[in-house]
Amino acid sequence: MIDVQRLRVLRTVAEHGSFNRAAQALHLTPSAVSQHIAALERSLGARVVARSTRGVTLTAAGRIMVGAAESVAAELAHAKQRVDGLGTGRTSLTVATFTSGGRLLLPGALARLAATHPDTVVHVRESEPEESLPLVRQGAVDVALAYHFDGPLPGGPGSTSALTWTALMDDPLHVVLPEAHPLSGRAALDITELAAEPWVLGCLKTEAFLRRHAERAGFTPDVRGTTTDYFFARSLVAAGMGISLIPTIALTPALPGLRTVPITPPTPTRHIGAATIRGRDHAHLTTLIEALGEQADEEGNQS
Repeated sequence: MIDVQRLRVLRTVAEHGSFNRAAQALHLTPSAVSQHIAALERSLGARVVARSTRGVTLTAAGRIMVGAAESVAAELAHAKQRVDGLGTGRTSLTVATFTSGGRLLLPGALARLAATHPDTVVHVRESEPEESLPLVRQGAVDVALAYHFDGPLPGGPGSTSALTWTALMDDPLHVVLPEAHPLSGRAALDITELAAEPWVLGCLKTEAFLRRHAERAGFTPDVRGTTTDYFFARSLVAAGMGISLIPTIALTPALPGLRTVPITPPTPTRHIGAATIRGRDHAHLTTLIEALGEQADEEGNQS
């Protein structure tokens, strides 16, 4: 039988990339961590980590077991929630969400949930996907409203094996310019046409996308400001500080003095979805995922 504590140790080693850092996080000695991993490997009959001078990486078997460890941790956390609710008859549901997606989709979805599951107590916490997806895997939250660009989901080791991703909507980015800008009347713009422009961005991941695209196109963007708020970024554009890349769902409320122009294909797009731990199909959680999908469909029909 596989020891749950050894799975926890493996998950921590995968998260930190070394036995020493995992030992510090677990308040164990590096020797004890090594012994747990060796015992796990003996019970499996397979190596779960590969050791090198650069640290520790997971083997194929290790990636499978980290995914299993995440599922076990999440299920134990959910079982504790159910036990806590026995005395009250109420179900608890914790949702993590990024700001713009939560503002657009979550209120309507929660209203739908309340209509069918009025005894469900909902807790909401704001967090970006890099934080919220691991929280789902750890069982700290039940569902994460998150997004990714064209690459894989963020979130670290085990994220693809431990999570179920329900796609909700696509969220294309647009160029936002002052209305007096010479390019503000264009029907669409290629980002390479904006190589000489100063930029003000509302998200670090948007900045990372712009820098990758600019590198391929042979220019270095002049980024004069990066915020964590798209409304603030648009306000700075309106003040003449630069131009910006803004997702569709963050273009409201409208600000005077600005123009929004689509980007020519391939258009940079955020893919918005809901992440849950694989195998979780409890009624209140299923209802919330369906409600998020219905809300996304309504928003898509209005755009």
